[in-house]
Amino acid sequence: MLFAHDTECGLIAAAALVNTDGSAGDGLPDTAALNNFFVAHAYSGRHEHTDGELRAVRELRPRLRRLWHGDTDEIVSIVNGLLRENAALPQLITHDDEPYHLHAVPRDAPLATRMAVEAAMAMADLVRSGELGRLRSCDHPGCGNVLVDLSRNRSRRFCDAGCGNRAAVTAYRARKTASRPGPAVVPPPQF
Repeated sequence: MLFAHDTECGLIAAAALVNTDGSAGDGLPDTAALNNFFVAHAYSGRHEHTDGELRAVRELRPRLRRLWHGDTDEIVSIVNGLLRENAALPQLITHDDEPYHLHAVPRDAPLATRMAVEAAMAMADLVRSGELGRLRSCDHPGCGNVLVDLSRNRSRRFCDAGCGNRAAVTAYRARKTASRPGPAVVPPPQF
């Protein structure tokens, strides 16, 4: 583990949330999709299952995306803005058999608020540790997804949408094509 568990979870969830607003369409088309996201990323606390909550979460995505494309000063500005606007007050808590970790807003705060603050707190850890280089865009051509490289050797290149598999298949096919013998060349008859 490179970072605290809650930092890693916050970074992964922020990247996943950003990636729900992609070129392939909206990954949060309805409240059922938001519920699936809520469960998949182990959020706790208040969840209203309403269209208003869905709209608030969707509105957060462009702001979080800027974290992947800004310079350090812009990232710090966004992080500080998210924390200030949401009246973040970090506190150590434990719940659901999880070890102590930081929550900066109450568990009954709106979901979009909790998502924003958790992402901001995780990004603050990246800034403080000089690890903003772990925020990347997917290397697969045409993919606009973002990722967090939590590998020890900083080698992750592809997002979680299958781009790594597509790149491997493309490379495999290119190698197979290159290794095939060309058409047999028959010399012309000599008279």
